[in-house]
Amino acid sequence: MGGWHMFLHKDRVEILEGTQMKNKILAVFLGAAGLLLVSGPVLAHHGRSNYDVTSTATVKGTVTDFEWVNPHALIHLDVTGENGNVEKWIAETNSPNTLSRQGWSKNTVKIGDEITLVGHRVKGGGNYINFSKITFADGRVLTPAIQN
Repeated sequence: MGGWHMFLHKDRVEILEGTQMKNKILAVFLGAAGLLLVSGPVLAHHGRSNYDVTSTATVKGTVTDFEWVNPHALIHLDVTGENGNVEKWIAETNSPNTLSRQGWSKNTVKIGDEITLVGHRVKGGGNYINFSKITFADGRVLTPAIQN
């Protein structure tokens, strides 16, 4: 029979049952692949569950790096702890896209800036904070969130 699975009759076209089953399997596979492509970004975002949102933390330090990267911009800073030792901290905020709509740019925070951050510390007490307000030494106050 070769590779053909259709038979032409005088008044109808007959498709063999095996071909119909292959088409159904292909349709299911393509549908599942399409669903995975659409739902991937939804599963990728982790939310705020890793932060202690029951309390607010304040961190004051000197900026050592500012990463204008997706999915979240990061500020690295040196913070002098209660014992006088310098601790390395990372502060996470919104995406560059969201920040730019608030007037931020990759030059808003500079290495050497003295800043105070207010936000939620990561659960477990690590030196990582998701901040909602930044205050610069000159008194400027910025928020990373979109204000309505």
